Amino acid sequence: MSKVLVTGANGLLATNVIAELLKKGYFVRGLLRNTDKYKGPQNQKLELVTGDITNPIQMEEVLDNCKFVIHVAALTSQSIPLYATYKAVNVDATESLIQLAIKKGIDKFVFVSSANAFGYGTLEHPGTEEEPFKPPFSRSYYAISKAEAQKKVLGYKNQIPVSVVNPTFMIGPYDGKPGSGKIIMMGHKKRVIFSPPGGKNFINAIDAAQGVVAALEKGKNGQAYLLAGENLTYRDFFQKLSRVEKTHPIIVTIPPLILNAAGYLGNLLRLININTQLSSTNTKMLCINNFYSSAKAKKELEAEFKNIEIGIKSCLEWFMEAGMIDK
Repeated sequence: MSKVLVTGANGLLATNVIAELLKKGYFVRGLLRNTDKYKGPQNQKLELVTGDITNPIQMEEVLDNCKFVIHVAALTSQSIPLYATYKAVNVDATESLIQLAIKKGIDKFVFVSSANAFGYGTLEHPGTEEEPFKPPFSRSYYAISKAEAQKKVLGYKNQIPVSVVNPTFMIGPYDGKPGSGKIIMMGHKKRVIFSPPGGKNFINAIDAAQGVVAALEKGKNGQAYLLAGENLTYRDFFQKLSRVEKTHPIIVTIPPLILNAAGYLGNLLRLININTQLSSTNTKMLCINNFYSSAKAKKELEAEFKNIEIGIKSCLEWFMEAGMIDK
């Protein structure tokens, strides 16, 4: 079976992608900065290597003997005040990697972008791959960098087969930082949960990983695919979490006025070089219903997306096994 390079191998999505590839019999080379941070499945078909995606000399060597690339690694923090920092990792390193992939004769390049590179929609008319990038995400340095990188990657479709996947907010096992799983910790066995007023699309990380592998195997050249699960308000999500945990918290919705005021305070802190996730852009994201459709992925990739309770359960179980939350 062919060897697949997966970058960012210790991340939530990449680890689940590696698990799916191994299940299907692929040989996998997982790239990360520190192999001690890998918390996923071990297998004789898995080779973990250290490296830096911003170092083209290292990356050319990492690509040796690989047939496919799934590029997941990215700078995802929402607290960095300079776009140049995001661009160096998410855009420039991505373009360098696909150029090296062309040079090395890689058969296919799959790039993991973000759902927010497309415009969101409503519950009745969710966002699709046809919707243009729009505020407030078009003011987020992270989202801007992913949209720019996606455009760069698709620009190489005449030189190498490329597919792009755009997952929404992922919940599931192997979230070692934690990243998106912080929302689980916000609500885990709490008596009172403070919920943002907006909503977003939640997808099981395992379903997202299966969608990524389906894009490798079935994705059309030059096409992007939204990987989307359930469209829920944050309040709805916390209610689902409480049903899974069989708890009965009081859920308090934070008024948009208070949330946005905190965002503008964050803007002031950033002006004096204090790194914070608070910003007016980030808090506005929490106030909108950020909904998407996975119709294209279901049709062209034959992808399936199950209810988010499955992701909540698997995330809770993994956190407990890892000692990150109380049982």
